This record gives sequence, C-alpha cells and structure tokens, in this order.
Amino acid sequence: MKPSIVLYKKLPADLRQRLDQHFNVIEFNGMNSTTRPQILDALQQAEGLIGSNGKVDKELLDHAPRLRGVSTISVGFDNFDVEELTRRGIPLMHTPTVLTDTVADTMMTLVLATARRAVESAERVKAGEWNGSIGADWFGVDVHHKTMGILGMGRIGLALAKRAHLGFDMPILYTARRQHAEAENSFNARRCDLDTLLSESDFLCISLPHTDETFHMISREQLAKMKSSAILVNAGRGPVVDEEALIEALQQGVIHAAGLDVFEQEPLPKDSPLLKMPNVVALPHIGSATHETRYGMAACAVDNLIAALTGEVKEFCVNPEVLKK
Repeated sequence: MKPSIVLYKKLPADLRQRLDQHFNVIEFNGMNSTTRPQILDALQQAEGLIGSNGKVDKELLDHAPRLRGVSTISVGFDNFDVEELTRRGIPLMHTPTVLTDTVADTMMTLVLATARRAVESAERVKAGEWNGSIGADWFGVDVHHKTMGILGMGRIGLALAKRAHLGFDMPILYTARRQHAEAENSFNARRCDLDTLLSESDFLCISLPHTDETFHMISREQLAKMKSSAILVNAGRGPVVDEEALIEALQQGVIHAAGLDVFEQEPLPKDSPLLKMPNVVALPHIGSATHETRYGMAACAVDNLIAALTGEVKEFCVNPEVLKK
C-alpha cells in the first residue's frame, strides 16, 4: 500500500503524476484559513507533506502522528518550526540550488533599474512627458566601476558577485560569517566588517535569510553609516531591513534610492509610503519567478520528498541531524 501524503500547492501535471506513482496524494488548493482544518484532518494518516506558503507549526505537527518527511517548494523555511520538526525526527527538505542564478538576475535587475531610474522613466514616457531631449531631471547614475557591497555571501551572493565583477567591472566587498575563498579568488572580493561595508558600498545588496540574528540588521544606525549616494537592494528577506527606518532614510535623503523585492509585510500594504517614492523600485517578490525556475523548484521538492520517505536523502535537508538517528 502506498504511503499517504498531503500536497498543498498545485504542481505541473508530470510532477503530480510522479507523486502519484509513489504515494496516495491528498491535494489541497493552498494552505489557508479555509483549507487548514481539512489539512489537519488529512494529516492524521499522512506520512509526507509538500507545498509552500503555509505555516507548519506545532499545532499542525500535533495532528500528524505518522509524518516522516516534509518538503517545501522554496529555499526559505521561515514558515516551518524547524526545532519542533527536529525534535520529532522529521527531515525538512528545501530547494536551495535551483533558484540561485534567477535570484541573482533579479538582484542585478534591481541594481540597474534603480540606478538608471528605468521604471520611473518608462512611466514618464507613458504619461507623455518625453517631449524632446531629456534633461538632468531624467538622469540616473552609473553602475559600472561602482563598489558593490554584498551582505551574505552564500550561493546567491556569489552569483551576484560574478555578474557585478565580470559584467560591470565592480569592486566587490562582502560581509559574511565565514571567509569565502571562491569569491575572493574568482572575483577579487574583499571581506570586511559591516561598518566598512556600509560606508564604502555604492550598492548595498542584501542576500540573507530571516533569523533572530538577521532581524532588522539594517536599521537607522546602519543606514546612517551609508553614503548619501548609496542604493540599497534587498532580495533576501524583508525583515532583515527595518522598513520604517528605510522609509525615513529615503524621505530624508540619508540614502539615494532602494530596489526591493521583499518586504516586512507581503503583499506590500497599498498605503505604504514606498509606493509613492520615485526613488524606489518595488517588485512583488519575483526573485525566483520564472517558468523554468519555478518548475525546477517543484521538481526538486518532489524528488526531495521521495528521498525523505525512502531513506535516500543525500542533500537539501535543513536539519540533517535527524538523519543520523
């Protein structure tokens, strides 16, 4: 008899068929206030759980006595109680490698769009404001040869450093818990402390997860140390930046501009001052949002769940210590 699993995100037909080959699949259209009670009921017999954008907390796990593996269709795992999963010996799988280049592309897009005022200029053209040769009030700033500071030198940070250094001749600074030899040897990156990163970067690019340690890592004190000409780019997690402090810094000219793909509250509230600022490029968390990458993430998550429930996990486990038990 096939193990039962709960699926709470629609998958491409071929990936759903792959799950059906291995499991008895109970599918729900997302995990929300309407479907969560039904999911809790279905989890009474389920051995696996796969999806994204749902809260997997102690309450949910208390309804899943047979659960042996969880797979998220994402690299981040903010919505999962990793400590509780680990205590119960349940591996949590994620998709950290599939989206690396796509998110790095998004970050470079934000660098360019913000520096060159691409979105603002396009809107002005559509509004009929382009009536002749443009003047200084349309001008942006150069990207090439400017200093890029990367906060968090993981896979995405490294991919961003590659684009910036090889494509735009940008000197690279980075702040990370550990020295990154590949970034230094391949892209001449220089590791520095956070204060140096803030004071010397023309573009501060944030690629960090949301943890207790990174929450509001960039707030008023840190923004005040940046150049007034600097541009902040965040495509990591919204809560790493104190949004209220960022709004103040942008309004008061403490920094020049911001390119944002993530926010403290998502979707971004319609009354957010960020939406009214011409020096802000705001995207709807599109970091990994391409057809190819989202398919790759889903395929990886399916493989991850199969590996977790067959005892064949070799990589992509958030809490690998449970595999040794």
